[in-house]
Amino acid sequence: MSAAIRAGLARGIIELRHGLADFQEWAFNLIVIGSLVVVLWFQRDSTVEGTTLPLAALTLPSLAGLMIAYGGFLAMSSSLAYDREDGTLLRAKATPNGIVGYLVSRIVYTAATALITIVVMLAAGRIIVDDLTVDWLVLAWVVVLGLASVLPWGAMIGARTRSSASSTGLTFLILGGLVGISGIFYPVTAMPGWLQAVAQVFPMYWLGHGVRAALLPDAAAAAELGGEWRLWQAAGVIGAWAVAGMLLAPAVLRRMARRESGSTVQASKQRIMSRGY
Repeated sequence: MSAAIRAGLARGIIELRHGLADFQEWAFNLIVIGSLVVVLWFQRDSTVEGTTLPLAALTLPSLAGLMIAYGGFLAMSSSLAYDREDGTLLRAKATPNGIVGYLVSRIVYTAATALITIVVMLAAGRIIVDDLTVDWLVLAWVVVLGLASVLPWGAMIGARTRSSASSTGLTFLILGGLVGISGIFYPVTAMPGWLQAVAQVFPMYWLGHGVRAALLPDAAAAAELGGEWRLWQAAGVIGAWAVAGMLLAPAVLRRMARRESGSTVQASKQRIMSRGY
């Protein structure tokens, strides 16, 4: 098992190096970052109701929380589903502890890519937003725990869907619904009370809340639910999703691996060909 983990770490680092050298691998992420920076640009002259805080200053940390979820959840689900279709998982299954090594490599690559994307977005947003103070300790644990809370769930979505297309579609649907109620683009305090309660069940809201606590001055907490930073609560909810995902994901992935065979890979390839890909 330890050998498989070491092999997975090495493979993940190699894949990251290759990915960094391939512009096409990053083109979509750069387009997403550019779109979000445009949102910040249009919000730069607006202020949060009841405060002097620019709306862009509140939105940027929320977007960073979104990118944690997007980078871990969507990237993991789509890559695992794609690797099922092209036979990568079947080849991994044929080697001792190959599935473990494969998953470690995917986690390394996905987490590193998400971290780089977040850094790039924060650097770009910093040009527009001036009212930022950084608590590096809080930012570090929110990012690490946040990735841990979404990576296993992304892996489970990728393991349960039939194709990479359906995996991507389902993931976008889930993320879209959570973004809509989590105060990413619109203050959650302005939403109905029942919707605020629903938002606080999921990690998306707390990821944004945690990053805002790490990047904004203490006075900005007045715009939050309860009027204060609730970092213990954020850690509890995000941590609960991380633990639940880590407990459930191995069983789901083992079941998926047992079902992989040459016939299932061939069926996946035929579906791709029938779609004209």
